[in-house]
Amino acid sequence: MTDITLIDTIGKTPLVRVNRVLTAEAKANDVRVLVKLEMQNPGGSVKDRIAKNMIEDAERRGTLQPGMTVVEYTSGNTGIGLAMLCAAKGYKCIIVMPQLPPFEERYIVCRMFGADVHLTAPAMGMPGLKTYTEDLVEKNKDYFLVNQFYNEANPSIHYTTTGPEIWEQSVGEKVDFFVTGVGTGGTATGTGKYLCEKNPNCKVVCVEPTESRVHLGAAHTPHTILGIGAGIPTHFLTQLAPDQPYAEGSRGHVSEFLSASSSESIEWATKLAQMEGIMVGPSSGATFKVAMDLAGRPEAKGKTIVVIAASHGIRYTAHPLWKNMKEEAKSALPQPPNMSKEEGVLFWDSSKA
Repeated sequence: MTDITLIDTIGKTPLVRVNRVLTAEAKANDVRVLVKLEMQNPGGSVKDRIAKNMIEDAERRGTLQPGMTVVEYTSGNTGIGLAMLCAAKGYKCIIVMPQLPPFEERYIVCRMFGADVHLTAPAMGMPGLKTYTEDLVEKNKDYFLVNQFYNEANPSIHYTTTGPEIWEQSVGEKVDFFVTGVGTGGTATGTGKYLCEKNPNCKVVCVEPTESRVHLGAAHTPHTILGIGAGIPTHFLTQLAPDQPYAEGSRGHVSEFLSASSSESIEWATKLAQMEGIMVGPSSGATFKVAMDLAGRPEAKGKTIVVIAASHGIRYTAHPLWKNMKEEAKSALPQPPNMSKEEGVLFWDSSKA
């Protein structure tokens, strides 16, 4: 009889090599590209790791005790991870998200796990989410604020698990480039630190939306790459060089901040699904696009690039990523269905759509 619980299954996700989707430049450069499939965590994303560690760290410290309510503001995946953990551990949970249509799956998944969801004014952005949540917790002494953007249990779990897993799974090949999106900055901070300790020449590359390159000092503008580009510089990456202005170049162990646009993130997420069978969300499309940019550089010849695939694409059916498929499906599956027996057997062939 097994003693493994759902919580025990978080982490140890596969690292797989991709080939068919590589650009001609990447193939000519003989670049080895490995993708860390974080969507295979039980809650469907890399955020399960930090959800588990932040909850269990608070339990150890005594700041989270039985009967308390776990509260967090999030773009979604951390909320799902926390809602899942709270269901498994018996805590009440409140997730705070912006009231935007692409968050439909996040809303219903959090609710299915039994969490309550508070939706805030989209125009107030991340500052509005943060202020509302902090005020809510301040008024309720039995509420515990997870605070993923500032909680050190976030980057620490990537240092102790994600980084070592990647190093061990890369089968003796040193990791030359590590590419990850910037949500909270925890993955780049923790995993990047570990990989740079193992290989001081490793290049850690952070990916932002082209529309929101705030870590380079640019203004934030709206984009559709959920999970990255919150519009404010992240605490963890700022702390790598606290006195350094936001500008081009390196920051601590982060070598570069590169970008992908909303449309490019959809393009590359679609290519990964259709050419490798790896279904990912838009932020993973963005990180893979940047990985391909790196793979074409002369200095990448013969090197190994590791990319984080943060979440599963099926979580984004309300996102523009799925727009064309949803429109096609609407035509393919009419409501009400055609129940005629007089029009032949085949009613639809997608190859002719």
